Amino acid sequence: MNKRTYTLATALVATLALGATGCADGKKSDGSRDRKNPATSTNGSVLGGTPQKGGTLTVLSNQDFTHLDPARNWVMPDMDFGTRLLYRTLVTYTAQPGAKGSELVPDLAEDLGTPSNGAKTWTFRLKPGLKYEDGTPITSRDVKHNVERSFSPDLPGGPDYAARYLVGGKDYRGPAEGKHLDSVKTPDDRTIVFELHTAFAEFPFAATLPTFAPVPPSRDKGPQYDSRPFSSGPYKVETYARDKQLVLVRNTHWDARTDSVRKAYPDRIVVTMGLKGNQIDDRLIASSGADASAVSWAQLRPESISKVLTRADVKARLLAESSSCTEMVQMHTGRAPFDDLKVRQAVQYALDREAIVTAAGGPAVVDASTAAMPGALFTGGKQPDTLKIPLSGDVEKAKRLLEEAGKADGFSTRLTVSMNDKRIGEAIQESLGRAGIEVTIETVDPSAFYDTIGDTKSRTDLVYTGWCPDYPSGSTFLPFVFDGRFIKVKGNSGNHSLFKDDATMKRMDEIAALSEGAEANKAWQELDGQILAKAPVAPGASKRRTLLIGTNVAGAFGHTSWSGQLDYATVGLKDPSKSAN
Repeated sequence: MNKRTYTLATALVATLALGATGCADGKKSDGSRDRKNPATSTNGSVLGGTPQKGGTLTVLSNQDFTHLDPARNWVMPDMDFGTRLLYRTLVTYTAQPGAKGSELVPDLAEDLGTPSNGAKTWTFRLKPGLKYEDGTPITSRDVKHNVERSFSPDLPGGPDYAARYLVGGKDYRGPAEGKHLDSVKTPDDRTIVFELHTAFAEFPFAATLPTFAPVPPSRDKGPQYDSRPFSSGPYKVETYARDKQLVLVRNTHWDARTDSVRKAYPDRIVVTMGLKGNQIDDRLIASSGADASAVSWAQLRPESISKVLTRADVKARLLAESSSCTEMVQMHTGRAPFDDLKVRQAVQYALDREAIVTAAGGPAVVDASTAAMPGALFTGGKQPDTLKIPLSGDVEKAKRLLEEAGKADGFSTRLTVSMNDKRIGEAIQESLGRAGIEVTIETVDPSAFYDTIGDTKSRTDLVYTGWCPDYPSGSTFLPFVFDGRFIKVKGNSGNHSLFKDDATMKRMDEIAALSEGAEANKAWQELDGQILAKAPVAPGASKRRTLLIGTNVAGAFGHTSWSGQLDYATVGLKDPSKSAN
């Protein structure tokens, strides 16, 4: 391991750890007690003790997965589920609560990778004896195949680090017709080499993403692979009825001796989909019968928060780790009237973030955002406030800006929100309406939300969505949300404002070239404020991921690197005999 190469990455982990520590016990970053946040008493803890092997863990969900195909899986909870249970990646995160969860460990690879050529070349060697669910060996060529298929136009929506960094990636369109990337070399079955066009000290963090999981070419079914990924992890798919149920059973060819992270406690994992959010909350609050061995997939509905926080026995089963994500109103900067800076600024001033906090569950589990990046990526773990707009908005200022833009009489527009965020959509609708902006809300099923807003031709002018850093660095936030060079017609991710600003993109390239971690951190933080001044987005809120577990569940904690989602690597049951068969 080259210590100089890891200078930047190490500094970034320290930044995230500082932010996570500031939230872990309900204290603000200055050390004072945050009395408005009673939901954090279990943060940094493992609930339920150590699980026993066996039984069936049930996941109660209001939605299907967005994608389970590792080439397309780029939604934090789905990535957690996929990479902890179904497929392994070159590198992964430790299965520990709190700041320790940001530490990297080898997964398929023997180490965290060997850099050369000034961190433009990265070499990984796979562990011996790795096998798929049918007992066939996992090879370096299978990892290469999945990296290549992530470029395929018919597999949109997945992580695009490969496209951004690999030599020749700009014009590559996937392995169809036998075309391959020369910049990914596999000199033997266990060695894979990545050649990058620029230095990338953080590459081991990128290697945790599903892009770097293996897919054997013989099993690749294109878009249909989403319904039946071939397992390299501790579980395999027994049945998958879309929008209804997913059943996982043990992959008997997974060898725990090659895996220091996944414990694979349950015999079966059953994801029951299509349930109503309030129904899930009420069942887990009661925790009777089979529901005692269940966990929730989605966060608690806002109206359920008080039911949980007012009962000590139930609150003790609540996970409420910081998501390290921020949500925002993203405006289509390429479409009138949002191609006008003053109109976009009017939205920033009209937005009532206090109303968003209330709609999302209140200050116990939600904070109003004052920046684009989450607090974990700022020094001290706290977002700055560069716009200086009151949290409740400034309606008169918004009206003046609209008048200056020639929109004194206001205008009509449409907003897309996930069905889970309908109340937030209504808060946005009401607050913008105060300034004369009439908003029509369009709600979308959570499993289809990202595909819907990722279609740049048919999407609405406004979307309310968020972004989570894939690892602790501004380089995995601002470029993905505001770099216009990677906008896609379909499967567009992150940059839903379609913001394409030459000065911003030039500055991103300059920061990416910095080798000193502290200097880069400071530069990303400054760029955050500079981007907000150009108003492609209006900051909204930052939520804790509120997840309730049943009384028979053990080994549960919210993982900081998976935006506070339950870590499926270690969760199981206290008494497997009490679970459903």
